[in-house]
Amino acid sequence: MTPLSPAYDPKIARRYSARTIEHKVENKTALQKELGWPMEPKAPIVCLPTGMSDALGGKLLKEFLPGLLSLPIELLVLGKGSADYGQLFTQLAEERGHRIAIIPHDDDSVRKMLAASDIALFLTDPTSLPELNSCLQYGVVPIAPECRALNDYNPVQETGNSFLAAEATPWLIFAALVRALETFKFPFDWRTIERHGMETVGGAKEVEDEG
Repeated sequence: MTPLSPAYDPKIARRYSARTIEHKVENKTALQKELGWPMEPKAPIVCLPTGMSDALGGKLLKEFLPGLLSLPIELLVLGKGSADYGQLFTQLAEERGHRIAIIPHDDDSVRKMLAASDIALFLTDPTSLPELNSCLQYGVVPIAPECRALNDYNPVQETGNSFLAAEATPWLIFAALVRALETFKFPFDWRTIERHGMETVGGAKEVEDEG
């Protein structure tokens, strides 16, 4: 994906910056409408921004998948990665098309996915992945194993830009995601975490073009 701030991105429905993060939700409802889903601003959207392969935690995903599908989320999967996982997600999208969609692997679609998503799921250390910076830049909150690139959210101190699992195990990743979804119910707290992520990559200094 070509690096581009959502404050200046002409491909998304509504531009926004860390200062005006409340406008991000308009991109969610725009993509929901495009996918034929109900336009539900309060429905959390989780994305898999790297697609999936064995190297990206595919084995863990298969163990984690029943728990993931049990949660009240909408799921966007980037259409890249190995063929066997592509088949898995294609089947899931056919069976659960009302809340699972595969997003084409092209620049415009990726930007719209990130602008619409609330949470990005990483099953391996994302520190070296370019997709991590893209997620932070667009205010998408990462779920990941503990790593040097992210700080776990502390609700007492109101610090952190992600929800981290102490180890990459199905139960701990699931617990981190549930913790994120519980926090998502509180819009003020959630926007604070989104801003922290955007500030990590300089998003706070940008102002969106309203034109």
